[in-house]
Amino acid sequence: MSADKNSYKKSSFGPAFFFLNRRRREALSNYYEFCRRMDDIADEPNMPEPAKELDFWQEEISRVYAHAPQTDLGKRLLADIKEFDIPQDRFTLLIEGMRDDLRGRTYGTFNELDGYIYRVAVIVGLATLDILGVKGAEADALSHELGGAVQLTNIIRDVPDDASLGRVYLPEELLARHGLTRQDVLAGRGLEQLSCVLAEADAKAQRLYARAFERMKSFPRLKMLPCRTMGYVYFANLAKIRKTGFRFMCPVKLTKTEKLQGVCYAVFKTVFR
Repeated sequence: MSADKNSYKKSSFGPAFFFLNRRRREALSNYYEFCRRMDDIADEPNMPEPAKELDFWQEEISRVYAHAPQTDLGKRLLADIKEFDIPQDRFTLLIEGMRDDLRGRTYGTFNELDGYIYRVAVIVGLATLDILGVKGAEADALSHELGGAVQLTNIIRDVPDDASLGRVYLPEELLARHGLTRQDVLAGRGLEQLSCVLAEADAKAQRLYARAFERMKSFPRLKMLPCRTMGYVYFANLAKIRKTGFRFMCPVKLTKTEKLQGVCYAVFKTVFR
């Protein structure tokens, strides 16, 4: 399944792009299309040969950086890479993270999980900030904080769906602290203990959100709008999950109206802070 290169215009996040110039909007849309394609390859159950698809895109990214892309998306990415100086690892590390998903890799500790989060979320934040023209140590720190918070939100929200794919991202040491194993999560056992596990992960995510929102204040406010929008929407999603007491049998997601409220709040905080 390929993403529409203008899909951001149709999404709830469309207003977050409004204050950016055309080229930055296009570059972000192209990069997010790449991310969506990689995610689809790893997650679509009917994908015939996902590992070979990832091989193709790894080769295509090599061709892009050699100025010889074969695909329409690769040609668009080449123009963006030249204009915004996007390093190659923004693509290759994401592909590595998708390979971990296909292998069903498990994580013993939060430190091990952080390595995965870096590849699938922090690297996306770094690419976003490259395109926004925000670089340096503070930008790196913001990517770690916001990317970590958003990905932990995804992990908490998607426990049921991930289990259906045979995947458990929660660290084994955290599960063991509450008397659970990976097999328990896959089998849907120990929901009360699992709620305690997710509450701990939630507390970690909340700390990361708090640091990220505070750090955003030091950057040009309009350049932070996409980051602040993503942050507020996912923060609201995590709050909605928290209201269940972390006892849910299917992913808890925001409605379109709730997403739009988060976007509007981000715009308000950006323009009138």
